[in-house]
Amino acid sequence: MADKSIVESVKDAVIKSIRGTGEIANALVDTVSGTMVNTIKRTGTVGTAITATVSDVLRGAIQGTTELGADVGVAAQGAVLGVMRGAKEAGVETLDAGTSSVRAVVRSTAEVGGDVGVAVKGAMIGVLAGAKEVGVGALDAVTASARIVVKSAAEVGGDVGTVAKSAVEGAIAGAKSVGLSAEDAASAAATGALKGAAEISTTAVDQVRTVLTGTISGVKVVVKEPFK
Repeated sequence: MADKSIVESVKDAVIKSIRGTGEIANALVDTVSGTMVNTIKRTGTVGTAITATVSDVLRGAIQGTTELGADVGVAAQGAVLGVMRGAKEAGVETLDAGTSSVRAVVRSTAEVGGDVGVAVKGAMIGVLAGAKEVGVGALDAVTASARIVVKSAAEVGGDVGTVAKSAVEGAIAGAKSVGLSAEDAASAAATGALKGAAEISTTAVDQVRTVLTGTISGVKVVVKEPFK
């Protein structure tokens, strides 16, 4: 099947590259972006089919790094940046590709029994780096991605509060490198996380509010949008 071949080819390429260079992030960026471009151009993939392509590429990337015992956070960071870079080069919607990639990070990490919180933090750093590189609004990308990771965590039976906090931590960690204030990045991530929680249940909203109240990574978290 075509889907399986994408997963396996990315997995094999990631393993080969990391073993050859000893470097994780760049190996993921190069492998993922190259696969995205080649697949989209070869198949003419558009619209909702892009989501399936992103999912397959990310599954292969996470499986490969996990097999080598590599840092899943660094892997997620490189893979998400690679997706956004590849999407731009292939001429498809980069923000949609980015949010599809963070969803795939959560699902693929859970699938292999990895630490979803660590993966989400890395993914959010990748989103910010990708947003800067491809020219989309960084805060919009953070909000959209945080919403998706919380919803995805619920779908795989994960702890939405833990994932929400990890999303904010990742946004804070990646803010400086793209010229954002940590406070603005934290607020954008928290707002997105609560939006995602609101689409799950009132219990999820309470869980997310609890973990995001106060200070995270030395930054006071402020949600700028009202939630009812």
